[in-house]
Amino acid sequence: MTSLQPVDSVPKTLTDYVYGQLRADIIDGKLAPESKLKIEHLRAEYNVGATPLREALSRLSSDGFVITEGQRGFRVSPISPEDLDDVTELRVTMELKALRNSIQHGKDDWESRVVATYYQLSKIEELDLFAHLETWEQRNHDFHWALISACTSKWLLHFYNILYDQHKRYRNISLVANLGMRDVHLEHQRIYEAALARDANTLCKETETHIRQTAEITQQFLKEKALY
Repeated sequence: MTSLQPVDSVPKTLTDYVYGQLRADIIDGKLAPESKLKIEHLRAEYNVGATPLREALSRLSSDGFVITEGQRGFRVSPISPEDLDDVTELRVTMELKALRNSIQHGKDDWESRVVATYYQLSKIEELDLFAHLETWEQRNHDFHWALISACTSKWLLHFYNILYDQHKRYRNISLVANLGMRDVHLEHQRIYEAALARDANTLCKETETHIRQTAEITQQFLKEKALY
């Protein structure tokens, strides 16, 4: 079982490496929903053997990013408005629970992580986000991770990590629309201020609003573009 970690964590094995690469490519949309994942093609693409590939695909299947089709192999999990609703509801439930736990147990080192990651996120949000999307994505991840990093439940962090990336998979589809239709920096500022004030109720309220606004814009984008 893994806990939520910064995105630049170093893989320990070849299976970990290809798992991370495949997961990132699915989340980023480089591997399209419902596309076939052929072992021979993937071996050449990622320069690895069949065994670590199959192990990585099995792990991704357990995480819900890949579907196993019996003797027919693997394909990328489909997307749908209904699935986005499901992922959103579960992410809200788990993230708010993790935030309350983190505030309860967070010490000075937790507060330092929140301050540092918010500062880095704020610096990039002062710039043209559309010219720095990759950097913004990482700093956004790091800030949200820092907020829950003092949570004492490894299982909660494990499943939250999966849901965060499932939600990110949808958010990436409509990222430009999301960033163009709202003041994301102000939303993060409100979350940050509530966290430093140790105001769990306000922190949870602002975080839920933040997540649901993303989901609403993404739902509209999915329907307009008929991407499912």
